[in-house]
Amino acid sequence: MKTWIVVLVKDFDSAKQRLEPALEPAARRQLAIANAERAIRAGAQVGHVLVVAGSEEAAGLGRRLGAEILLEAEPGGQNAAAAAGVAHATSRGAESVLLLSSDLPLVSAAALRRVLDEAAAAGPVAVAAAATGRGGTNALFLRPPHALDFHFGDCSLPKFEADARARGLDFKVVDDPALALDLDEPADLAALNGR
Repeated sequence: MKTWIVVLVKDFDSAKQRLEPALEPAARRQLAIANAERAIRAGAQVGHVLVVAGSEEAAGLGRRLGAEILLEAEPGGQNAAAAAGVAHATSRGAESVLLLSSDLPLVSAAALRRVLDEAAAAGPVAVAAAATGRGGTNALFLRPPHALDFHFGDCSLPKFEADARARGLDFKVVDDPALALDLDEPADLAALNGR
């Protein structure tokens, strides 16, 4: 359990708000649940999974899938969830973490292994999986787990890279179709449907 897979799962009712023009609330909710399940299952094939859950329902999904759970008392966004997840994982002995968004419709265990392969050499390293458009980051491997500050959100990839450069940390980017597409806006749904 040296590397933990930390899956960040928002409350399903508040997830995917930017998809409102394209999907009704019930459909957005079902999409959020399906994607979270896909991410947790992919992570479980690679390592020990910790779900940082933004609601009791999200925690329940993680429990049903055999993940360890950290329920946020007051969800404060992706960066706060990532920080809480890393703190929990390191307190339990994690030597590295792979932080993973839960809204990736194409995520697979093979894709997660490709990220880990990029980090296989010994020593401190950060490996980021680039998001399609918006300069985002959909997965982030860190060794040691506290190697960088958290900058998730739009244009996070250059922020992570600059942070790594400032700290002298080896930084690698993985461009993987299975990790690149996240469902944030109606155009992302169109891209998924066009595959």
